[in-house]
Amino acid sequence: MDAAEKARRLSELYDEVLGGGPVPADARPLEPRPLVAESWQRSLAASVDPELDGPPLVLPADLLESLREDHPLQAVLPILRATLTTIADEASHIMIVTDAQGLILWREGAADVRRQADRIALTEGAVWSEDAIGTNGMGTALATDQPVQIHSAEHLVRRIHAWTCAAAPVHDPDTGKLIGAIDVSGPLRTVHPAMMALVTAAAQLAEGQLRVRMAAADETLRARNMRHLIALGDAPGALLTPTGRVLAVQPLAWLPDRLDVSSGASRIELGDGREAVVEQLDEGYLLRIPGPVRRRRPLLRLRLLGSDQPVAVVGTREIALTLRRAEVLALLLLHPAGLTAEQLMLQLYGDQGNPATVRAEMHRLRNLLGGGVLDTKPYRIVAEVSGDVTDVQVALRLGDLARAVELYSGPLLGRSDAPALRVERDELDATLRRAVLDSADADLLWRFAQTSTGAEDLEIFEVLDRQLPAGDHRRPAVAARLDRLAG
Repeated sequence: MDAAEKARRLSELYDEVLGGGPVPADARPLEPRPLVAESWQRSLAASVDPELDGPPLVLPADLLESLREDHPLQAVLPILRATLTTIADEASHIMIVTDAQGLILWREGAADVRRQADRIALTEGAVWSEDAIGTNGMGTALATDQPVQIHSAEHLVRRIHAWTCAAAPVHDPDTGKLIGAIDVSGPLRTVHPAMMALVTAAAQLAEGQLRVRMAAADETLRARNMRHLIALGDAPGALLTPTGRVLAVQPLAWLPDRLDVSSGASRIELGDGREAVVEQLDEGYLLRIPGPVRRRRPLLRLRLLGSDQPVAVVGTREIALTLRRAEVLALLLLHPAGLTAEQLMLQLYGDQGNPATVRAEMHRLRNLLGGGVLDTKPYRIVAEVSGDVTDVQVALRLGDLARAVELYSGPLLGRSDAPALRVERDELDATLRRAVLDSADADLLWRFAQTSTGAEDLEIFEVLDRQLPAGDHRRPAVAARLDRLAG
């Protein structure tokens, strides 16, 4: 299917889904990608009007200039220009760089395309987040924290259907936090299959350059401030960056990779029962560590079953996980001995993966979760870890079916297409289902029927119908569900 035909079919599908009209029979095989359908839902929930003329917020030039000066991506703008602008100019595209909120900080490229972009406010100072302008390359890449390509009528706002765009998120190598996105956009006639690969490579290049600059800044900070650490003599201590990352420790001992110094408190918990004194320097912090170093592993709890929002809990800190990060942690939870980058790649992507992508994701995960949680060579969880999926597996192995059903809240990462996790998910669901059916226990059958897995299982309700006593109050609900499933 060529680009024009794909755009036509997407337009028909758009009218079907968002306009309520019938879709032609020859368009029925085409369905919105899950990523696009989920983005439409988020955008509509944010009250974005599909008939909107343009983004509702455009900043004045003086405020925009101030935001540019303070943004970390300004440092890598020259290399982005050298990498993308010439290519975008020749291909009738524009290069766009945003901040983490979708504000367009810089826009460069072909003059005629810039003029066309002005008509839809695809310009510097405009906010192109999902909640401002709906599904689009930049906003959706920021919302999902992954590279995204949005074509034609995949955009929520009808006025943007004449455009195609590809964007990739960029992260701060120090904190792992999202700091912006790099986008290449152009009219439909200019669409090229290499756009996605191009912006992904540019984002990785930007992160690499930021990492080089961070390493140079670290070395400068160490050189200027090591005297403070040396002055402690034999007493234990550490030198921290302004963001709390540990640069040097004496004597060589365990500390988290990063400590939370954001509160400005003069004392800080180290995670192993000790409390250290924090002294602010002109650059960074000096940490005075009391007593002998006693390592205690952090606690990590993973909630991966049932909910569309997987969660990691480190100590008392609850962290919402993107699907990809949840997939990585699920695989490491299920393989406690660890996996190499190549093994993780195969289990996540099959033969189409790239180990470099896995390594980059692991780097961001380690920054997100903090020190003492993940290790390398191989990648493995070194925290004291537990998870709802392994709790169910253990209960099944011990023959405690009632406990397994109680703990089971739904499929393992139901939105995941990772090959290894599909196998794990299907095996767990099938094992639990078979055990519940074989038990012929009406209460267990009923509890399993309340999960998303059991709720659509005809056989579960047929057996439940046979097992429930004649006057049981649950019978009407079972009969109604049987009628629906059987029909």
